[in-house]
Amino acid sequence: MKGTKLFKDFFESEKTGGLTLISCTILSLVFANSTFGADYHNFFLTQFAGHSLEHWINDGLMTVFFLLIGLELEREIYQGELSNIKDALLPIFGALGGMLLPAGVFLIFNFGTTTQSGAGIPMATDIAFALGILSLLGNRVPTSLKIFLTALAVIDDLGAILIIAIFYTKSLLWTNLFIALGIFALLLAFNRLKIRNLIPYLIGGIAMWYFMLHSGVHATITGVLLAFAIPFGNGDEKSTSYILQHFLHKPVAFIIIPIFTLANTAIVFSGNMGETLTKNYSLGIALGLLVGKPLGIFLFSFLAVKFGVCKLPNDLNWKSVFGVGLLGGIGFTMSIFITLLAFEEEITINNSKLVILLSSFIAGLLGFFALKMVLKKEEVNEN
Repeated sequence: MKGTKLFKDFFESEKTGGLTLISCTILSLVFANSTFGADYHNFFLTQFAGHSLEHWINDGLMTVFFLLIGLELEREIYQGELSNIKDALLPIFGALGGMLLPAGVFLIFNFGTTTQSGAGIPMATDIAFALGILSLLGNRVPTSLKIFLTALAVIDDLGAILIIAIFYTKSLLWTNLFIALGIFALLLAFNRLKIRNLIPYLIGGIAMWYFMLHSGVHATITGVLLAFAIPFGNGDEKSTSYILQHFLHKPVAFIIIPIFTLANTAIVFSGNMGETLTKNYSLGIALGLLVGKPLGIFLFSFLAVKFGVCKLPNDLNWKSVFGVGLLGGIGFTMSIFITLLAFEEEITINNSKLVILLSSFIAGLLGFFALKMVLKKEEVNEN
């Protein structure tokens, strides 16, 4: 696996964004538990055009986040680390294990209960946070390890998108859905006709978002569909896809995701913490992220290499793969997002967010120190 300028730019953007999220999370928790915590919470419930600010953030702004994910996924498929199937198979299998085992762990505690719908929560990896932690290790991290984690998280995001579309659609209004898909088909036709101007795609994307919002399918899926309708061309700096992706990186990393974080991590610490952490859904989330994720990523990657499906890059070993698996347990943004779709009771949502934050923090620490030890030993051995 060879690093490219685009990948390095992406890595730099994501790692800085991850450090920004840490600051926003701390700020949100401080505000929520201060004397003006109620005002802070009520601010995001302010109504605007028939919906709360929180709703506009989660269903509107996050669509732009999903648009960027779609553009990055498209580039990975056409030109990046997923374009060569042999290189892509290792992170594909790792991501598959990193989704199936955490969901299985969650269902062990919650199957047949009212909270079983939360099985998708521990399946997600927050790419910004994970790369942010990895970046703290500096130059000792081999490029192929950065690429493995990045590809793993991108595939993980795709899995989360499919899960949201399939399992968190509660009721369908077929007319609106068909109109949204009809607009998508029209945008694909624009692509085939080699229309490169962004304006028709953005106007069509807004219209598609409106009908998708009122179809029952979560509106953020529109972002991914729009990404694959926008012309990729040869992927150079003049292509429509590249221009939009380059433009969106900083606004998403430093405006949209921080706003989402401020709106959705305002957790008030109250009640019996021990009781909260021992609820079935809490155990499912925590063990799914801290145990299911690293075991799933490691086990599926190991079996794929063992059976000759793919190869482990020369500068990687299984200890570093397991360390990356620990970082995969940082759920955060996507886990919180799925929580909002999976549960309806406010106390369950609040408790789940708390468990996600604690588990992600622990996963980050474990991953950081595990990789620090492994990579340090590798440096000593090389010397």
